[in-house]
Amino acid sequence: MNHSYKGKILISTPDISGDLFSRSVVLVIEHNESGAFGLILNKKNSQMSSKFKEFFDFKIEVYDGGPVENEKVFFIVKGERITEIYTEINDEYYLTEDIERIINAVLGNVLDIQNIKIFSGYSGWSPNQLDSEVQRKMWTVVDVYNLDYTLPNDQTLWKSIMQNLGGEFLLWANSPEDISLN
Repeated sequence: MNHSYKGKILISTPDISGDLFSRSVVLVIEHNESGAFGLILNKKNSQMSSKFKEFFDFKIEVYDGGPVENEKVFFIVKGERITEIYTEINDEYYLTEDIERIINAVLGNVLDIQNIKIFSGYSGWSPNQLDSEVQRKMWTVVDVYNLDYTLPNDQTLWKSIMQNLGGEFLLWANSPEDISLN
C-alpha cells in the first residue's frame, strides 16, 4: 500500500446496486496496511433512530455506518473535544464511541445536537481490499471539499457529489437507481 484514503470520501459507482453501499457516500476514517474503516454518511437507520428517541425527548436521526458490528454506536462530533477517547478526523471533527459522555453532554447542554451525527455499525475492509475495490471502479475517491459531516444527509448527497464531479459522473448522477432500467 503506497497511499492512504484516510480523510477522503468514497462515492459508490452505479455498479454497486441492491445493497447498503448502493449510492453511498463513505467517509474514510482510517486506511493503512491493516485495512480500512469508514462510515456511510447518507443512509438513515429508522430502527436505530427510534431506539435513540428513548434517550432524548426529541427526534434524532441515526445513520447506518455500514454492515459491520451494527450494535456498535459511533459519533462524529464537530467542535471541542469533550472526551479523551476519540480519533481525529481533522481540525474540526472527531470520531468517538464514548456514548455516555456524548449523551450526557447533549442532555447537559454542553454539546449541541446539531454538532453530532450518530452511526450504527461501520464499513470495514481487510488489508488491500479497499485498494482492490477502487481499482475495480466500485468506488470513486474524492478529496473532501467543505462537507459538513454532521449535516443530515440522504441520497441527494450522492447525487450532488456526482454532479459536482462532472463528466461521466453526470450520467451516473442522473441514472435510475436500478441501472438495468436505463
